[in-house]
Amino acid sequence: MTNAATRSTVSDLDTEFTRGLGLYDSTMVVIGSMIGSGIFITSADMARTIGSPGWLLMAWALTGVLTIVGALSYGELAAMMPRAGGQYVYLREAFSPLWGFLYGWTLFLVIQTGTIAAVAVGFARYLGVLVPWIREDHFLIAPIHVSAGYALSLSTTQLVGLLMIAFLTWTNTRGLEYGRIIQNVFTTAKTGALIGLILVGVLIGRNAAAIADNFGGLWTLRPAVDVAPGLTVFSGFGLLVAVLVSQAGSLFSADAWNNITFTAGEVKDPRRNIPLSLALGTGTVITLFLLANVAYISTLPFNAIQNAPADRVATATLDVVWPGTGAIIMAVAIIISTFGCNNGLILAGARAYYAMSRDGLFFTSAGTLNIQKVPAWGLVLQGIWAAFLVLPRTFNPATQSYGNLYSNLLDYVVSAALIFYIMTIAGVFRLRQTRPDADRPYRAFGYPVVPALYIIGAATILLALFVYRTSTTWPGLVIVLLGVPVYFYWRAQNARPAAR
Repeated sequence: MTNAATRSTVSDLDTEFTRGLGLYDSTMVVIGSMIGSGIFITSADMARTIGSPGWLLMAWALTGVLTIVGALSYGELAAMMPRAGGQYVYLREAFSPLWGFLYGWTLFLVIQTGTIAAVAVGFARYLGVLVPWIREDHFLIAPIHVSAGYALSLSTTQLVGLLMIAFLTWTNTRGLEYGRIIQNVFTTAKTGALIGLILVGVLIGRNAAAIADNFGGLWTLRPAVDVAPGLTVFSGFGLLVAVLVSQAGSLFSADAWNNITFTAGEVKDPRRNIPLSLALGTGTVITLFLLANVAYISTLPFNAIQNAPADRVATATLDVVWPGTGAIIMAVAIIISTFGCNNGLILAGARAYYAMSRDGLFFTSAGTLNIQKVPAWGLVLQGIWAAFLVLPRTFNPATQSYGNLYSNLLDYVVSAALIFYIMTIAGVFRLRQTRPDADRPYRAFGYPVVPALYIIGAATILLALFVYRTSTTWPGLVIVLLGVPVYFYWRAQNARPAAR
């Protein structure tokens, strides 16, 4: 059986799902998947790299422009092909099933599951602020070293992360309504918490020293980490490279906006609501992220942002207003934020594996729906792999300290994810040529100039990452390419029943 024969035409709407997501629900999926814990910590590392408050804001603005332009361009594909699987389907139809699979492979192996693992452990860490029993050094199973640089362990922090993944996976297998309600409640709550942080920082926490330091010298360069050996921000080229490589943090913090496209089979009037939710969701989040950084530089001198303890800039901001209790308030906000974020990630991811399975490119069970009309086995497989990624630890013999393997994997695939974003938007151009008469209820804003600018901007960032962050970019490309033999294995497996 060929791939073409295993799926209906892309012009048809999915009929096997329950269409229970309206415009508000879809927008909550976009917002909830984007707001995790990154906005509360990423600015510290970016500030150390960039070296000035003005360029820090410019770096976040660049992230915002790329994200919103990307979302507006995806809107055309979403309206044209409102099918479960979203970006996987777009790459499959614009280029080939291989490119769709490589995206889905990387999504399952690292992008979605690694992010779920990271957000779950982040949830547990901040819960540990309220419950001291939950600590990363409180081991239920002490690290078992499997090599010089890797170990397996189970701390109370890891245990809570595993329980979170299991609980949200279970609730989402109970039906779309469960996931929808959790998403709406927690996304509304954490959006309110982020707005509260902004208001506190701008209106209550602002102080003369921070205003004078940051706004008085908005573009004045401070000491910063060298971008590369011999390359500093004090040269024009060095500053440009610093802004570009800093996008690895901010783009990742603002990522996952495309998750709504995975759930297209469950969105009411998807040709209208998916493009609208992409525009509304990304516009809202990017505005809040920019204002959050304004709150940071209104409250903290720039060196305090660069050297925030454990990079927790938001916590340091609240500590200025409520010394001693800021950490607790921020911990509650991040607990809410990460819980809602992971619900959206878990809900959406399984729909991509469903589409892959229907094409014969993933486990057969992932392509079936349970009685509640959700891909339960896809959710379970995703949950099992995400839970596994919580357990491996990296080990530094020099400092005798442990890290998390998923952190390294996510660093590796930031560049790979950017490649797929570029290819997907290039798919808008390709499909305009190969399917000029296809129904396009929404057309990409500013086509062809605006989507082309995204491709140029993202490709420039990608080039900087490959040149100046080689240790974390080339491994990501290897992860993607490892999917090539797996693709041909699945194709061969799918071809055997037809041959018999």
